[in-house]
Amino acid sequence: MSDILIVDDERDIRELISDILQDEGYTTRLAGNSDEAMAAISEQPPALLVLDIWLKDSNMDGIDILKAVKRDYPDVPVVIISGHGNIEIAVAAIKQGAYDFIEKPFNIEQLMVVIRRGMETSRLRRENQSLKRRDTGPADMLGESSVFRALVSQLDKVTRSNGRVMLSGPAGSGKELAARYIHVNSNRADAPFVSVGCASVEAERMEEVLFGRESEERGVEPGLLEEANGGVIYFDEVADMPPGTQSKILRVLVDQQFLRVGGSDKVQVDLRVISSTSRDLEDAITQGTFRRELFHRLNVVPIAVPSLEERRDDIPLLATYFIDMFNKTQGLPLRSLSGEANALLQTMTWPGNVRQLRNMIERVLILGDGAGEIDAAELPGESDAAHEDGRVVLSGALATMPLREAREAFEREYLLTQINRFGGNISRTAEFVGMERSALHRKLKSLGVVTSAKSGARVAKVAGFVAG
Repeated sequence: MSDILIVDDERDIRELISDILQDEGYTTRLAGNSDEAMAAISEQPPALLVLDIWLKDSNMDGIDILKAVKRDYPDVPVVIISGHGNIEIAVAAIKQGAYDFIEKPFNIEQLMVVIRRGMETSRLRRENQSLKRRDTGPADMLGESSVFRALVSQLDKVTRSNGRVMLSGPAGSGKELAARYIHVNSNRADAPFVSVGCASVEAERMEEVLFGRESEERGVEPGLLEEANGGVIYFDEVADMPPGTQSKILRVLVDQQFLRVGGSDKVQVDLRVISSTSRDLEDAITQGTFRRELFHRLNVVPIAVPSLEERRDDIPLLATYFIDMFNKTQGLPLRSLSGEANALLQTMTWPGNVRQLRNMIERVLILGDGAGEIDAAELPGESDAAHEDGRVVLSGALATMPLREAREAFEREYLLTQINRFGGNISRTAEFVGMERSALHRKLKSLGVVTSAKSGARVAKVAGFVAG
C-alpha cells in the first residue's frame, strides 16, 4: 500500500509534492480543503497523510484534521507542513499524534527522508496488525462426546450473528478457546481478537488499559478497545472487572464510543463483545459487586462450557493431542497411552479441567524414562493408589466399615465412575465391567444409582443427591 494523500490549499504546492512522490513510485491523491480531505479519508484511509496546517476557506484547520484522523485512524502517519511554522505549532502537532513536522519552504531531500520513514512506519503497523489478527491462538475444538457436540452446535449458531455471548464454566475448561472459535468462524475473522484478563489488570489501571489515554507528555496512547476495533473484545473473568469500570463499559456497549483517559474527543468503535466467568454472576449482583444492567447487556446468549469431568469420553483424544503438540513444539517424546493409562485418566478427578490434563501430560513426557507406551504407573497419583505387589490402598473410610457396607460403597463409587467415564452409556459400561446389561441395571437400582440428562449427556449420580 503506497497511497499518500496530500492536503494543501496551495495548488502548486500539492501538485509539486505529488509529482515528486509519483516519481518515487508512490500513488497520490490531492485535496485543497478540509471537506475534500475528510471525504477522501472516509472513502479510503491513506497509507500516509501530508497535511498543511493552514487551510484557507476550510471548516477545519490542519490540527483539527490531525485530531480527527488520529481518533478514527490512529495507524495512519501524518506529516505536518506549514509556511508559518514555529516550535509551538510543531510541539502541538507532535502531541496530537503527528509523525513529523516540516517547515515551508522545504528541502526535497528532507521531505523524502520523512516520507520514506513514515511509509515504513505505516508498513510495519499494518504488518503488526495483520500478525495480531492471525495470531489469535488455537481455535481447534477437540472432542467427540455428546456434551462436547452440543457445545459446538451452540457455538456454531452464535458465529452467524454479532450478539454478545457469555461463556460460563469452571476454570481451565476452555472458555477462551470457545471465544476464539466463535471469532475465527465469524464474519470478523480477519479483524483483531483482543483478550482482556479482568482478574490480572490492577483496578487502578483498568480504565487506561481499556480506553487508552491522552497526555501532553506522551500524546495519544490507544487502549485495548481501540485495538479491537472492527473485531472482538473478550472479557475473561468479567466478574473481576472493577465496579467503576463496569459503568463505563456499559456506556460503551450502548453508544459504541468512549473518551480516552485525559482526552476530550470521543472515539468511535465497532466491537463484538464476548465475556466469560467461572463465578455465579447472580450472586455477584446480589452482593453488589457486579452491575445487573451490565450483566443483562453481556448475557444476551449464555453458553455453558462443560467441565472435563462432564466429557470424560474426550480425555483420551485430548491427551493424544497434547502429546503430539508437545512433540512438535518442545521436541518431547512422541508416546502413546496404554489402555490402562487411558482408563485411569478417565476415572481421575479434574478440578483444573483441560488445563490440568495438559499440564499432567507435559509433566509425564518430561519426567518419563522411555519412548514406549505411557502406562498407568507413570501418571501422577497412581503410585499412591497401589503397592508394587498389586494391593490396592484402602481408604480410611472404607477401612472402618463392615465388609458388606464397604463392598456396597466400593461398588457404588466404582460404577458411578465407570458410567460417567463412558458418558452415561450403559452398554459400554456393562461391556467394560464384564456384566450383562440387565444385571448392571439391577445392580445400579440396588445401589441407588440413577442416570439423568445434563448438558446433552447422561450423568450418573446417587438417587436423591444433586450435584452442585
